[in-house]
Amino acid sequence: MNTLSSLSRYRELVLPISLIACLGVILVPLPPWIMDILLSANITISVIILLTTIYIKAPLEFNIFPSLLLATTLGRLVLNVATTRLILTRADSDSFSAAGGVIEAFGNFVAGDRLEVGLIIFVIIVLIQFLVITKGATRVSEVAARFALDGMPGRQMAIDADLNSGAIDEAMAQKRRAEVTSQADFYGAMDGASKFVRGDAIAGILITLINIAGGLYVGMMYAGLSLRQSFDLFTKLTIGDGLVSQVPAFLVSLAAALLVTRSTQKVNLPTEFLTQLFSRPQALAVAGGFLILLIFTQLPTLPLLALGGGCVGLAVMLNKQQSQQVAQDAQNEHDKAAEKNKPPEKRPEDFLSVDPMRVEIGAGLLPLADPRRGGDLMDKITGVRSILASEMGILLPKVRLKDKLSLPETVYEIQIAGNLVSKGEVFPDRLLAIDVGNCSGIVEGFETREPAAGRPAVWIIQGQKMQAEMYGYQLATPNMVIATHLQETARKYADELLTRDSTKQLVDQLHSVSPTVVDELIPSVMKLSEVQTVLQMLLREDIPIRQLGLIFETLGDYASRIKDPTFLTEYVRNRLARTICQRYSDTAGQLHVVTMAPAMEDRIAAGFEVTDRGIMIRMSPQAIEITCQQIAGQLRLLKNAGHRPILLVSPRIRPALRLLTQTHLPDLRILSHSEITLQTQTVSVGMVSDPVNKA
Repeated sequence: MNTLSSLSRYRELVLPISLIACLGVILVPLPPWIMDILLSANITISVIILLTTIYIKAPLEFNIFPSLLLATTLGRLVLNVATTRLILTRADSDSFSAAGGVIEAFGNFVAGDRLEVGLIIFVIIVLIQFLVITKGATRVSEVAARFALDGMPGRQMAIDADLNSGAIDEAMAQKRRAEVTSQADFYGAMDGASKFVRGDAIAGILITLINIAGGLYVGMMYAGLSLRQSFDLFTKLTIGDGLVSQVPAFLVSLAAALLVTRSTQKVNLPTEFLTQLFSRPQALAVAGGFLILLIFTQLPTLPLLALGGGCVGLAVMLNKQQSQQVAQDAQNEHDKAAEKNKPPEKRPEDFLSVDPMRVEIGAGLLPLADPRRGGDLMDKITGVRSILASEMGILLPKVRLKDKLSLPETVYEIQIAGNLVSKGEVFPDRLLAIDVGNCSGIVEGFETREPAAGRPAVWIIQGQKMQAEMYGYQLATPNMVIATHLQETARKYADELLTRDSTKQLVDQLHSVSPTVVDELIPSVMKLSEVQTVLQMLLREDIPIRQLGLIFETLGDYASRIKDPTFLTEYVRNRLARTICQRYSDTAGQLHVVTMAPAMEDRIAAGFEVTDRGIMIRMSPQAIEITCQQIAGQLRLLKNAGHRPILLVSPRIRPALRLLTQTHLPDLRILSHSEITLQTQTVSVGMVSDPVNKA
């Protein structure tokens, strides 16, 4: 291990030393045993290159191939020079072992110890390499390089489009751009490197001819050999040298051809080859049948029968295997579908969780929630969340829709934190005709009240739709009725639905827009829970919190001196005066209210006190009851005129009066004079007077 670590430190010197060694091989005569080592290494490197090309999965995994091709070509040419020197200088003394045992073995064993056989094999290898492999690889390299360069702009635009759409991040975009550039560089380099292979083949032919001619000259002129002796000796050595050089060159050329014709796959070439070639049992069966038919000709029977039977047997085996795989895939799909449709097993921990908001429906209302039957109840519920986000500024938790078989078929329930807060009844095959106060006729049906606002309504059949519209009724589908009821219920209990997590979401969203406002308030001045309390108090009185930035600025101005959330809420309400007036004014811009007599205000002011624990009511239950009755009597004037129940009082008693009336008059909206803007026109339709003089 230590030896490998030591060698790894010097790996940067391998290539420079190898190039210098090539120069040394050209200049310095080498003994035959060293030449045997170098020639064997040349063959080994060529085999390694070919096998590496076969087992890679993508061409870019071997992107040093163009440079490696140049290096191996240079190495072979250098070895050609060195072997030529040995053949010409030592053949007269060492005979056939002049250039080493490798060349002698190729000249004798590979060539069949016959000169003409070796010459023919050499010519065939050169022709295959030059005319087939090299020519084809060169053409493929040219086309691949052209396509890679032409396709670069389109690939870059596709990467930019994916980045802009959010499909990938910046790091992935940079990685893909680098891959596109590397691919273009690789195929461009392969286009040029293929010329080395072509030139190497031509050089091999010329070197062989030169060696034969030079050997004849040296043998006859300096070694005293006859023409026959010189031809036998030097030609056999030259053919052996040529075969030793051309076999590695052939392997490298084949590797280059395989590399440029490969496409990027998830598996290596042998696996891909076997998978695709033997993926069609029909082709194997037809091929086997054809081979068996050839038995009736004069061709040898045994090879044809063996191969034909093998193809047919393999086709039968593959067909059976594919049938089993299809059946297994179908079973897996069936198991997945069954597992998907299987209700999840309930764990004890599952019973600890409570849905923040849930709608339970009877069995007869299930079609309303089934998209396959045209039911859009879930879409309506999702729309409620969007409406409340835009109107009230709150992020409702996800509403869970669940069937409840114990309910009557046409009844639904609305639950908050597992508790029933409201319920209603709808008829899937009918429409709800709502009397908005200006109907000119009466339609027959099931009389009821619209669950959200409590207005008179009638459930009618589809055939009465035109008649109801003509009379001025407002029509609503069952899904619209449930969604509207859910919307009003969520608005009514918005303070309970504003959880700590949803408050944190609102704060984080505001921080992304106005970080200074948030940082000045949380956590240095107020905790998140204290901010949540103020927001809940606003929602409890139907005040939107959409202007969260203004609310935070107000809290930042007063929270350092005032800790009581009730009075902090009053300051926030004063800042939201324009929002409050616009919310409760009618279409003409008028705010219809009931006011309170000064004597009544004084009596209420005397009935509470502010302590460290908040506002404490000191009035007797009888006095509270009488006060609420007096207020309710005047509110009927507003209701009869079609206006909201709004009471306008002095700022000093507004929070206490809200606390006093929240149980008896939950729908009452109490405004203070400081919450009325100068542009708002108030219209008083009544005044609450003091019926008693004692508390």
